[in-house]
Amino acid sequence: MAKRRVSVIEGLLFRRGLRRWIAYGDKAGQADVETLSRLNQWARALRRNLDRVIHEAEFRLALPLIGSNAMKKPLGTDWSWRPELWKGPLSVPGMASVPGRAPIGEGTTIFHDCRKSELTVRQIRNTRESDIAPFGFRMDMFRFDGSFLSLVLDLPEEAARGLKLRHLIRLDVIVEMEKPLEIFARLNIKHGPNVEQIVRELPLAEEEVMVEFDLAYSKINEKRVEKLWVDLIFEGPEMNQVILRDVTLSRRPRAEL
Repeated sequence: MAKRRVSVIEGLLFRRGLRRWIAYGDKAGQADVETLSRLNQWARALRRNLDRVIHEAEFRLALPLIGSNAMKKPLGTDWSWRPELWKGPLSVPGMASVPGRAPIGEGTTIFHDCRKSELTVRQIRNTRESDIAPFGFRMDMFRFDGSFLSLVLDLPEEAARGLKLRHLIRLDVIVEMEKPLEIFARLNIKHGPNVEQIVRELPLAEEEVMVEFDLAYSKINEKRVEKLWVDLIFEGPEMNQVILRDVTLSRRPRAEL
């Protein structure tokens, strides 16, 4: 009840203040210089705080909502995940002249071997009607004198828990680029002292950019699975801009025959 009373009072004060500023606006053209100077100071102080509220509201209330974990999941999915980079705002949203090893938020790292880095990265807000992830990730590469550029995603512990040879691991990506390039996805599974690797090329010409890793063709020891990570490898990234609008992974058991 008290909270509702405060809201009513705040509403009355807001409407009273709004009427006052409407009146100031109507009279500004006829006000003397001293009055106009005082109103200008008040209006500027008020605008600074209004702009702060508007900026924060537009950032947090724009769709998709920040923190949203909505994603497409195949039937039978028993685990799914969107990395933090595409889900929530980073404390440092961008970086220029990215070094050879650079963490980009929790669980995501960029690697390259350029002698002189001309790579710039930035987290961007997704606002298109078709977007599901709240954020996207943009990479701008100018001159590239290295031999590789990769984005490494460290999967959480849940991805390894209960992993079996009958599982399929699916990677879905929404990607935009200025000019064509090849992107490969490499799934790494650490089991005991060994690391199993499965490589797939992303079908960028397809409407749905998705690859699946069938563990039935791997040689993992189910009882010793410790950790999983995925490398997204960009071939020939020079003078290109790549935007990853969304990246999600999911796991499901293969249908029994």
